[in-house]
Amino acid sequence: MLTASKLMPRGAGLAPVLLKRAATIELDWDIRQKSRFDAVDSLGRQIGVFLPRGSVVRGGDVLVAEDGSLVRVLAAPQDVLRITHCTAHGTPFDLTRAAYHLGNRHVPIELQPDHLKIEPDHVLADMLRAMHLIVTPSVEAFEPEGGAYGAQGHGHEHGHAHEHEHEHGHDHAHASHGGPAHQHDHGHHHEHHAHPHGHGHQQ
Repeated sequence: MLTASKLMPRGAGLAPVLLKRAATIELDWDIRQKSRFDAVDSLGRQIGVFLPRGSVVRGGDVLVAEDGSLVRVLAAPQDVLRITHCTAHGTPFDLTRAAYHLGNRHVPIELQPDHLKIEPDHVLADMLRAMHLIVTPSVEAFEPEGGAYGAQGHGHEHGHAHEHEHEHGHDHAHASHGGPAHQHDHGHHHEHHAHPHGHGHQQ
């Protein structure tokens, strides 16, 4: 099995001819938000991907395998809910309201000028329809908004751990409220790193 531990966002710096010749690999969002996974590329090669913790792979990114070969990532079509406003009775501002309420629920959202996309959820679909929005099941590539949404709901610790590893060179895991292990760096005084819910440590 080949391994790939380097990611080039959007293939930045690579010549177009190299991107065109590169093998491809189709991955849905559930896989692309992980930093460790196995997949098979368009040449039939088994590839083990080992990226820094907290990495998110986007459609168009390029993985560099241990033998120097390139693998271009394609966002695979998957089940999504496409959310649009009702042109007869609503306005585009309805989508802004919807994005606000979905964001409060830490839901990964793909933002487009005329629609939103989320992963299937019948409770959220009912809420959105109650807001007079049109919710349509579809099968499309899903690219949620980056930044906060890249970590929410799938390991909020990633952003903290990645930052602290670069700054301090180490971190360790601890369990929080009986949930999954969270990555945090301790032993350093950070005013911004206080946790309102408390973990029993002092800064």
